[in-house]
Amino acid sequence: MSRTLPDASLDQLFRTARTHNELGGEVSDETLHQLYDLAKWGPTSANMSPMRLVFVKSEEAKARLAPAMDEGNRAKTLAAPVTVIVGFDPDFHEKLPVLFPHTDAKSWFEGPREGRHEAAFRNGSLQGAYLLLAARALGLDTGPMSGFDNAKVDEAFFAGTPIKSNFLINLGHGDTGKLFPRSPRLSFDEAARIV
Repeated sequence: MSRTLPDASLDQLFRTARTHNELGGEVSDETLHQLYDLAKWGPTSANMSPMRLVFVKSEEAKARLAPAMDEGNRAKTLAAPVTVIVGFDPDFHEKLPVLFPHTDAKSWFEGPREGRHEAAFRNGSLQGAYLLLAARALGLDTGPMSGFDNAKVDEAFFAGTPIKSNFLINLGHGDTGKLFPRSPRLSFDEAARIV
């Protein structure tokens, strides 16, 4: 962990990577397995790993997702090779005896499910961000978004479970010629301070 990545890698992950609205091409099941197997290594509190994923790829699954999409996101989502539903499991603590075996971490989160929501949502969101970076690292373009009805997605894909949807990511290969000019970001002094 002592070497800085080369500029080409930093560009691919951050500086030149963009959010794409039009994605095409193919994304193999093998690539989706590679994607998860890379993203799962990102750190979470007590290794709780609450992220749960559904890779929406088939026409049947896309038809179930379509009614939940806001109008502005429906066409691009249906056209994307894969849409990932990034969810989180508020009952993540059930897996802690395996994921964090050196102490009784499960007991830290016992009690009503509402008491685990914040930890599950925060760490599931972190894992979703790792998933985005893993996708870029594997040469995929991404289109993360809100703009959907969470309750409809949960009913269509997580019925009978405690899992809740957080956000969606379209995956595929984009055309940089169809992108808007890059929007600015805040400077260090506007967004951060060293104390």
